[in-house]
Amino acid sequence: MKPFVLWMTGLPCSGKTTIVRDLQRDVPNLAMLDGDELREWFSPKDFSREARNEHNIRVAHLARLLLKHGVPSAVSLISPYEENRSRAREIVGDGFAECYVRCSLAKCEERDVKGMYAKARRGEIKQFTGIDDPYEEPRNADLVVDTESEPLSASAEKVREFLRSRGLL
Repeated sequence: MKPFVLWMTGLPCSGKTTIVRDLQRDVPNLAMLDGDELREWFSPKDFSREARNEHNIRVAHLARLLLKHGVPSAVSLISPYEENRSRAREIVGDGFAECYVRCSLAKCEERDVKGMYAKARRGEIKQFTGIDDPYEEPRNADLVVDTESEPLSASAEKVREFLRSRGLL
């Protein structure tokens, strides 16, 4: 198995982290780089465009370092702007694959057990992706899974098939 960086992008609560956790059962030593967890100690705490860009750059460099040392990783990060994803692809280089986890805003809000969307709609959370900050849908993702029209387990299986087709699993 060759190391890789699987960059999972999508709205909050679209299923990115759930899919990665499912993949960890089959991919030995798959490191999950979760955007929320990394933000706690790794990046600026605000959600301005500049801070989001900086956070994405830092995570991409961390993923590249893991790749360099032979560790496969899956990045679960909203990456709301096209520039985030293209910059990550540029930083990581060979071994990078972008997976768009497509799910409607309504379905993501329905899945939100933490109540983040409701807080954003009440104005308690500012610059929340999908509410008062845009999510630019990927135009050139290597893989698209639709977690609204299929179970998360089926989306995870599609990601496995994609990795197999690339000789990464």
